[in-house]
Amino acid sequence: MSISITISIIISLLIGVVIGRFLLQMLLKKQEKEASEKAKGIIKEAENQAEHVKKQRQLEAKEKFLQLKAEHEKEVSQRNNTIVQKENSIRQKEQSLNQKLENINREKQELDAKNKRLDQMIEFNQKKQEEVDQLKNQHIKQLETIAGLSANEAKEQLITSLKEEARSQAVMQIKDIVDEAKLTASKEAKKVVIQTIQRTATESAIENTVSIFNIENDEIKGRIIGREGRNIRALEAATGVEIIVDDTPEAIILSGFDPVRREIARLSLHRLVTDGRIHPARIEEVVAKTRTQIEDEIVEIGERTVIDLGIHGLHPELIRMVGRMRYRSSYGQNLLQHSREVANFSATMAAELGLNVKHAKRAGLLHDIGKVPDDNPELPHAILGMQLAEKYKEHPDVCNAIGAHHDEIEMTSMISPVVQACDAISGARPGARREVVESYIKRLKELEELALSYPGVEKTFAIQAGRELRVVVESERVSDAQAEILAADISTRIQTEMTYPGQVKVTVIRETRSVSYAK
Repeated sequence: MSISITISIIISLLIGVVIGRFLLQMLLKKQEKEASEKAKGIIKEAENQAEHVKKQRQLEAKEKFLQLKAEHEKEVSQRNNTIVQKENSIRQKEQSLNQKLENINREKQELDAKNKRLDQMIEFNQKKQEEVDQLKNQHIKQLETIAGLSANEAKEQLITSLKEEARSQAVMQIKDIVDEAKLTASKEAKKVVIQTIQRTATESAIENTVSIFNIENDEIKGRIIGREGRNIRALEAATGVEIIVDDTPEAIILSGFDPVRREIARLSLHRLVTDGRIHPARIEEVVAKTRTQIEDEIVEIGERTVIDLGIHGLHPELIRMVGRMRYRSSYGQNLLQHSREVANFSATMAAELGLNVKHAKRAGLLHDIGKVPDDNPELPHAILGMQLAEKYKEHPDVCNAIGAHHDEIEMTSMISPVVQACDAISGARPGARREVVESYIKRLKELEELALSYPGVEKTFAIQAGRELRVVVESERVSDAQAEILAADISTRIQTEMTYPGQVKVTVIRETRSVSYAK
C-alpha cells in the first residue's frame, strides 16, 4: 500500500515538473519576444534622435557661417573707414607742410633783407674803425712825445720785465718739482723695500696665518659656500677669518693673523659639517657657542700651565691671560711655549745662583703678559705687563723683572737680569723666531685698531694678508651716507699714517635686522 502511494507521488511530481518546464519555456519565449520588440523600438528612437541632432548641427553651422560672414563684412567696413581716415590725415599733413614751406620762404626773404642791412652796418663799422685807428695813432704819438720813449722801446722794457718774472716763477716751480721728486723717490724706495721684505716672508707668514680644515668629500664645499655665497659670507663676518674654497681636494683654507679667530672658525666649521645644518642663523649660533667654548678652554689651558709649573696663588685674570698666550706668537714663536721655557730657564738659573726660585719662575711665565690684551695701548709690552702684574698684586720683584726685561725701567731685583737673560736664550734658539712675521702681524693689528677708533664701529677684520679691511658698524649709530664717509676717512688715514705695500681695500658693512617672535 505504501509503495503504490509513493509511486503515485513520484508520478505526480514528474508530471508537475514537465508542466512547469513547459510553462517556463512559454514564459521565456514571451519575454524574449518582448525584449526583441523593445530593442527594435530603442534602435528606431535612436535613429530618430540622430536624425534630429544632424539637422540641428546643420542649422547651427549655417548660423555660425552667417555670423562669421557678418563679422568679416563688419571688419572690412572698419578697415575701409580706417583707410579713409588715414587718407584724410595725409591730405591734412600735406596741406600743413605746404603752409610751413610758404612760411619758410617768407622767413628766407626776411632773412635776406636782414643780411643786406647787416652788410650795410659792417661797412659803416669799418669806416668807424678806421677813424678809431687814426685817433689811436695820434694818441700814441702824443704819449711818445710826453714820455720820451718810442712804442718799440716801451715794448722792449715790458718784455724784459715779463722775462724776469717768468724766470723767477720757473725757478720756483723747478725747486718744487725737485722737492716733490725727492719725497716721491723716498716713498717709492720704502715701498720697494717693504714689498721685498714681505715677499721674502711669504712662506713664514703663511705658516703662521693659515689653517687647513679637512673635509670628507668636495660636495661639502658647496654646502659651506651656500646659495649665492651667503653661508661663507656669514662665516667670514662672524669669525673675521678669510675662508678660501679653491680646487684643493678635500680641504678648505682658513686665513687670518689671529690664531683665536682661526681656531673658532675651524671648530665652528667642524660642528656645522657634523650637524649638517648650515645656514646664516645657525652659523651665528654655532660661532657664538664656539667662542664661549674657546674662552673656557683658554682658562683651562692657563690653569693647566700654572699647575704644571707649580705656580700657586695666581690671579684668575692672569691665569686667563696665560691661557690666551696659547693663541699668541712672539716673532713667530708660540708665546705660551716661549713663556714656559723662560719660566723653566729662570727657575734653573735662580736655583744655581741661590735666588728665589718661585719668584723667578713666576716672572719668567708672566714676562710677556703685556702682549696678550686685545686693547693694546701705546705702551711697550714690558711696561704694560708690569702694570698688569701690579694691578693683580704680584710681588714687587716679579713686577720689576717683567718691566725691566727689555731695559724699559731700571732693574731693582736680582731676578730681573735672570729673566732678561733667559728671555734672550729662548728667543735666540736657531729657528725660534721670525721677526718679519711679527712685524707683519703687528701691522695688521694696527690696521684693525685704526678703524676701531672711530665711533659707531663694532668690529674690524684685516683679511687677505692686510689687503682688505672689513669694518662692521652699528646700524643705529651710522647711516648709509655716514658709512660712505667713514670708508673714505679710514682709507685716507691708512694712506697718511701707515706704510704698506700695494693697496688696502676698506669695506664698511652696515647690516639692519628686524626680529619678531610669534607666540
